[in-house]
Amino acid sequence: MKKIIGILLIFAVIGGIAFAGGSGESANAKKPLVWFNRQPSDPTTGVIDMDSMNWNDKTYYVGFDAAGGGAVQGKLITDYLASADPAKLDRNGDGIIGYVLCIGDVGHNDSKARTQGIREALGTWNGSTDAGDVKEGSANVGGTTMKVVELQGLPMTGTDGSTWNANAATDAMLNWATRFGTAIDMVVSNNDGMAMGCLQASNYPAGVPIFGYDANADAIDAIGAGTLSGTVSQNVDAQAAGTLQVIRNLLDGLTGADVYTKGFSEPDQYGNKITPPVDWRADEKAIMAQNSGVNASNWKNYTFGVRDTGIKQTNAAKKRVLLTIYNSADNFLSSSYLPALNYYAPLMNIELTVVQGDGQNEASCLDRFTNLNNYDAYAINMVKTNSGRDYTDKLRY
Repeated sequence: MKKIIGILLIFAVIGGIAFAGGSGESANAKKPLVWFNRQPSDPTTGVIDMDSMNWNDKTYYVGFDAAGGGAVQGKLITDYLASADPAKLDRNGDGIIGYVLCIGDVGHNDSKARTQGIREALGTWNGSTDAGDVKEGSANVGGTTMKVVELQGLPMTGTDGSTWNANAATDAMLNWATRFGTAIDMVVSNNDGMAMGCLQASNYPAGVPIFGYDANADAIDAIGAGTLSGTVSQNVDAQAAGTLQVIRNLLDGLTGADVYTKGFSEPDQYGNKITPPVDWRADEKAIMAQNSGVNASNWKNYTFGVRDTGIKQTNAAKKRVLLTIYNSADNFLSSSYLPALNYYAPLMNIELTVVQGDGQNEASCLDRFTNLNNYDAYAINMVKTNSGRDYTDKLRY
């Protein structure tokens, strides 16, 4: 009899373990989960991690059109060149437009898309976003077709291993200006932080056009001052408000198309509607903000602190959301995205708890992705784009 009871107890324990590990058994596993800014994907191939995207029926991604953004940055540059004076732009008069490129993170989809967009626009695209894998290109410069050469493209990795590093860009620019001299006719960067880092170099060649990406506050001011030639707005307010809007919709019990239309293409139940245009990608479960070029002609429209008047105070039930940011030092997320989140969250009656990582180790976010029972939903920005399962495993058990 004791043996039978013992066997039954063993089966009960095993059955309990199996049930605890079953998909959806945890209350947290059924809560809304929104990935944002860093799309779950393979860092080498860029293939979307649909296991993470299909974690539950309340899982979505909110970001921006990375490939479209790369094309916008490329056009911003070629439009500038088309109206430039070849005699002034070509500093050494060799008939070649030479440029240097600051690459953010070689394993990041956004960085790859921007590098590709730049190289395709300038004709230097050789089928790869790797540093140095380029060919000779050409561009219309003030009505004249001129050769274009990428003098060097380098990933900006800091001494601490962090990517998209502005200090690394300053050091690179110091070396480039010394090494290439007047052969540098243009500087291009995968983001504003690195572009501004280049401008900090003591020997930055005066008057050489430089382009960034993100429309950060300091970059917009630099365009107004004439030191930065252009940047790309990925509509941070649409992204930040969009992340919260999806969470709000899910917490309010919306399903199906209502999740990505209410508050986006039509007002939600509180009368809120995000103003900048966004696109819905059903195959990726993704809401993507559209991009726009910013230069001397329109920079005032992107002055920092201008918020979307389509979002107003609501009487929604207050909910708690745990949100991670992969890197506390990331210029875009810290100076643009987080302030936008902090503006819109109270309007939607969302109480945010923000965890910021170091940009290198997933543990810097993951180890503080805790007390999960205390929250109604989760918004995750990973250090590595293939770390989705590390977070969902925590929600599962």
